[in-house]
Amino acid sequence: MTWLSRYLTVQNGVFAAGFALGAYHLLVVSGVIAISTMPMRVTHVMLALSLLFVIKPASQKLAGTKVNAVLTVLLVAAAVGASVWMLMRWKAIAFSGGITTDTDFAAGVVLLIIVFEAARRGIGLILAAITFVFFLYPFAAPYLPGVLEGRGSTLERIVVVLTTDTAGIYGIPVGVAATYIIVFTIFGALLSNFGAGDFFFQLSVRSTRGLRAASAKAAVLFSTLIGMVSGSAAGNVAVTGTVTIPIMKREGYAPHQAASIEAVASTGGQIMPPVMGAAAFIMAEIVGVPYTSVMAAAILPALLFFGSAFVVVHLQAVKSGIAPNTSTTTSEEPLSRALLKGAPFIAAFGTLITMMLMGYSPFMASLWAMLVLIVGDVVRNRKIDMEFAWKIVTSISEGARSVVTISAACAAAGIIAGVLGVTGLGSKIATLIDLASGGYLLLALFFTMVTSIILGMGLPTTAAYLILATVVAPALVKLGVPVLTAHFFVFYYGCISTITPPVALASYVAGGIAGADVNKVGWTAASYAATSFVLPFAFVYGPGLLMNASLVANAAAVVTAAIGTFAIAVAIIGTLSRPLSASARALAAAAGLCLLFQGWLSAVIGILLFLAVVAIDRTQSATSNPKRT
Repeated sequence: MTWLSRYLTVQNGVFAAGFALGAYHLLVVSGVIAISTMPMRVTHVMLALSLLFVIKPASQKLAGTKVNAVLTVLLVAAAVGASVWMLMRWKAIAFSGGITTDTDFAAGVVLLIIVFEAARRGIGLILAAITFVFFLYPFAAPYLPGVLEGRGSTLERIVVVLTTDTAGIYGIPVGVAATYIIVFTIFGALLSNFGAGDFFFQLSVRSTRGLRAASAKAAVLFSTLIGMVSGSAAGNVAVTGTVTIPIMKREGYAPHQAASIEAVASTGGQIMPPVMGAAAFIMAEIVGVPYTSVMAAAILPALLFFGSAFVVVHLQAVKSGIAPNTSTTTSEEPLSRALLKGAPFIAAFGTLITMMLMGYSPFMASLWAMLVLIVGDVVRNRKIDMEFAWKIVTSISEGARSVVTISAACAAAGIIAGVLGVTGLGSKIATLIDLASGGYLLLALFFTMVTSIILGMGLPTTAAYLILATVVAPALVKLGVPVLTAHFFVFYYGCISTITPPVALASYVAGGIAGADVNKVGWTAASYAATSFVLPFAFVYGPGLLMNASLVANAAAVVTAAIGTFAIAVAIIGTLSRPLSASARALAAAAGLCLLFQGWLSAVIGILLFLAVVAIDRTQSATSNPKRT
């Protein structure tokens, strides 16, 4: 009995449930288990939300109490019961043209309550409140003024639409979570457990050894590599910041500067192909384009983001007087041996990218990448033992458990999307932005930016994008912005909302690790990422930044945007080879803006302005260091 009680714990039960959830979806996406769309999504919501209720307490005060245990049991029972009912009824409802019963309605009400509570527990009160406001709209619509006025709807109709087909809870977001996202979270867990984090860190440090601001540049590289597979800016900071922030502080960066650099780099990992975090897969599905198209469009803005980050940390080091540091925490083994040790990770990423470029689905490419990683580890270590098997089992469980909060966000976003579809609220919001902007695209983009940042504050990137894609992006499409460009526009602001005060989750986590004032970290991080606040406007007006123009325009975009981001970085830090005056910084900012906004005239003006900044810097340098005669 003692032996049995030792293993029958809640922790072990959660681990086993996570493994079962992950294994189930791996079998589904690989085709071993054949299942229709609706039952697969219903099953995913049932398992993921049930697991979430066990992992996340009702509140911190109730954690570990009997009250929390009772609430958890009731919620899990309700989730399983309502979901099983939908599994038995979905086919009959579909074949009858949508005819439902009172029991269907009751099960639907239970499911909605479960999703609201899952969103509150998993993501926070903000998402639950936003979702609930949208849910109430059909009932308040007849009493609202102006363009928001609507015909209204009955509770039964809304509940049925949101819970009995793929127009609500079981819509595209949940479908993406149950296929693309869960497979990639398992892939990320495999990379972590097989040692990819250590390899990426060593590679990053080796690549920047001997450079000025070596630790900060290594942090940017490391956070990019890890951020590509983590999909969470705050989570990425928590993982990489504990390593990179202390090293940057030792090199000479102030605590708030080190924290800001880590927050910016971790945020940018979500926009760097080939993985880009969970939101990018949802974007591909909503927009209706191959994921490779999303990757192709994202590559230049991502490179500009990280190029800007590199320049910022370098210029900050120049301004702070940080000298090149040749010390390192890496071993002195030859680079060839280090690369050989990392061969399984390199091969896995190579397989992932190659297969997606060949037209395979992202989840199929990731399945093969996982297989290559596992086989590569066996070949490298020449053994298969219990530790090896345990790494695989642990990775499947960890990957599945990390997706439950995303699934809660996806289910909540399904409610918002369903309400928008039933009531036409989406087109009304687009009309509001159109009216407020007076039909001027620049004003519409500004209002969309503000809305995106506000809605994204306090939310993980995936949840933020899901709301923005359904509520805000259609407004830009209505004004003639291409669909993919419109979604990229809101996606970027959803990403950088994690470092935008007053609610900047990634900055807060980094500030806690660095022991710095979190508000100071937030504002510093926002200034370091200033290029990202401009880039979305630039790629709306200059399609070349998303590789959507002619070959010449695309090439020109690469050159001018690279110089433009450098100029903006100079303006942010206020240093080139030495500190610049306020007027010189203003010239650098103007040059950067002209170069980012594509066009031959603006490019020429931008280059001339930046040459003027360089001339001012050289003049100041010559004045302060006259040649001896």
